[in-house]
Amino acid sequence: MKLQRVNVLGVGVSVLTLPLATHLVLEAVRQKRRGYICVTGVHGVIEAQSDPVFRRILNHAFLCTPDGVPLVWMGKIHGHKPMGRVYGPDLMLAICAASPQLGLRHFLYGGAYGVVHELKQKLELRFPGLQIVGAYEPPFRPLTTEEEKTVCAAVKTAQPDIFWVGLSTPKQEKFMAQSLDRLDTTLMIGVGAAFDFHAGRVRQAPLWMQRNGLEWIYRIYREPRRLWRRYFKNNPWFLWKVAGQLSGLKKYTLD
Repeated sequence: MKLQRVNVLGVGVSVLTLPLATHLVLEAVRQKRRGYICVTGVHGVIEAQSDPVFRRILNHAFLCTPDGVPLVWMGKIHGHKPMGRVYGPDLMLAICAASPQLGLRHFLYGGAYGVVHELKQKLELRFPGLQIVGAYEPPFRPLTTEEEKTVCAAVKTAQPDIFWVGLSTPKQEKFMAQSLDRLDTTLMIGVGAAFDFHAGRVRQAPLWMQRNGLEWIYRIYREPRRLWRRYFKNNPWFLWKVAGQLSGLKKYTLD
């Protein structure tokens, strides 16, 4: 099955729905097809405009899911009517729900101040039989050589099928691209704030806001000091550049 992609400002966003993305992940694990998955919204697309390395990482991902509603709208404009949002927190729950029956093993990497360990407890309670075989909370800096060896050894011992990464964008995507060949796992999936959401540290926006592309308003309300620059800079810039792409003023290629 050849998966289509929508060109959004030079980023190839996979044409997906949540059930299809879940199926593709489970099939990749069954077939031992190694790769990394990026869940990408407006923030990621805009970051990729000034960072060609990051853009290539997104374009070479096994899946680059439409994490934000504006990317789904772009897909529909290009004729992909069934395309739906594949939100990182939802994808994580869907895969965890299917895992006990399939015997899948998971490793959690990311978070801060104990989030990763709280997340492990919450997921194991929510999904009885879920195998979370390892967890690691990295420092707020690049890993040292010794720390890299520690992570590699822990993953080799744990033998996870899926390695979840909960860092910020583009840090988590670059980490996955650099680490895939060193870590003994099948899939790496970067889900960002899903760690904080599912650990209960940060509240998610109401569903009606998520479904109508208004989650950013709720997140600014909850975390204004951290997020206001991102949304007030990125969202208008995204709209301006997308208008240029749709009107044919600028062509974007997928590299």
